[in-house]
Amino acid sequence: MSSLIDKAKEFVAEKIAQMPKPEASLKSVSIKSFTRDFILFHSEVAVLNPYSHSIPICQLSYALKSAGREVASGTMPDPGSLTASAETKLEISVKVPYDFLISLMRDIGRDWDIDYEMQVGLTIDLPIIGDFTIPLSTKGEIKLPTLSDLFGGGGGGDD
Repeated sequence: MSSLIDKAKEFVAEKIAQMPKPEASLKSVSIKSFTRDFILFHSEVAVLNPYSHSIPICQLSYALKSAGREVASGTMPDPGSLTASAETKLEISVKVPYDFLISLMRDIGRDWDIDYEMQVGLTIDLPIIGDFTIPLSTKGEIKLPTLSDLFGGGGGGDD
């Protein structure tokens, strides 16, 4: 009897593995705006839903890292649903205190460029399977605004 149950489990596992799953991509990180106090970084997750019905998004978690240090992290609980048979875009905004970035610059160099890695976990609620997390990451380099940009009126944000 146990071999029949094992065969049934294998069959179900194989069918679930063959089910289409949403696919996601993560854009590179850019600076959305900045003030004298913080820089607002921005990225976007694009998710393609292969199903003819919407899928609830449980949460989106993120971590922005540079030089082996976590710059910022957070979770967006319940950011909505994936649109049926379409691409859904989710905005990620990460606010980082400017003084933290200055201390990071002292550690890694004076060229105002920082290498970063953005890690994102998109957890969705798939039918039958349950909670399913899509891990995403992107790496790149960002040129930070200099002190003269901040105090010389070159800011892209508002206080």
